[in-house]
Amino acid sequence: MTDEKIEEKLYSDDSVDVTIYKCPNCGGEAMFEPNSQKMKCLYCGSLFEIDNLTIAKEHELEELLSSGDVWDETDVYQCKTCGAKEIISKQEVNIKCSFCGTSNIIKSEELPGIKPQGVTPFKLDKAKASEIAVRWAKKKFYAPRNFKKSVKAENIHGIYNPVFTFDAQTFSTYNGTLGKNYTRTNYRDGKMVSRVETRYFKINGSQDLLFDDLLVQASTTLPSQIVNEIAPFPTKEAVSYQSELLRGYSANTYNKSGQECWKECKNLMHKRIENAILKRYDYDIKVSLNIDTKYMNEKYKYILVPIYVGHYNYKQKLYNFYVNGFNGRIGGKTPVSKVKVGITIFIVLLLIVGGILLAMYL
Repeated sequence: MTDEKIEEKLYSDDSVDVTIYKCPNCGGEAMFEPNSQKMKCLYCGSLFEIDNLTIAKEHELEELLSSGDVWDETDVYQCKTCGAKEIISKQEVNIKCSFCGTSNIIKSEELPGIKPQGVTPFKLDKAKASEIAVRWAKKKFYAPRNFKKSVKAENIHGIYNPVFTFDAQTFSTYNGTLGKNYTRTNYRDGKMVSRVETRYFKINGSQDLLFDDLLVQASTTLPSQIVNEIAPFPTKEAVSYQSELLRGYSANTYNKSGQECWKECKNLMHKRIENAILKRYDYDIKVSLNIDTKYMNEKYKYILVPIYVGHYNYKQKLYNFYVNGFNGRIGGKTPVSKVKVGITIFIVLLLIVGGILLAMYL
């Protein structure tokens, strides 16, 4: 495996009675089908509704201080071939690695975790995600021509990625010093001389802001910049957790605590509060800005959002891509043609040199 291979920690909550996933018509196994948003029988193709789906509720932030509903029906297995870890039901049999497909895996540890309160279900199926990934790769300007001619989306699998969303009403008081640049012009020795000076002024006041469903990545096993790139996810449309929704998919487990995520969220809120304050003033320099914020009506949700993960294989090297399983937004990497990059650099240098020469002769 190459360095581009992402090793992700996964779980699959299939611990409920398997009769829940049986087709009522033929008794065959059923999986969640994104296009219909229903369970689909793998044998006769019948579709049937998932019972008791409601919009996921928000919870008081204080609940993060307790353990909440904990899963204790799962084990962690590690692939001896590629090293990936997968968290699966203790009832699962015929276990294979979700990444390399090998059955060369061993039991590693037990890892209970907080049960998700909600799920944003997949809206796109695997075929659509593959189509999006191939189309995106072919549009990459710096990708090699041979790669774009034969590009294939490989090893695509759906993963539910854990996030926390936070709500809060904030009230901030502030004070500080800002500076505004202006140009002073004087005549010296018969010549007009200009110089830039700064006029400083004090500020103070208050700022109210309401934050609703501010999302924080709860796992570091998927790159946070990638999750941000393929956002947004419709977290307000998340439904109450039902294990049927995960049938046929895997899911990352969180490795950042709720308290850590709340602290990260407060940092995001602070930046937005600061920006809102500074937008009130016409300034060029921020000398200081002290902000004191009170947080009220804090709530949270711990939910799973849908992402397709796959890779391109070019010259025995893997390039991962990630597709938002709800709206199809995509991010990731493709190979880069050194020839195309070299030509671009050469053209830019020619333009710079040409501009300098033109300025010299004018």
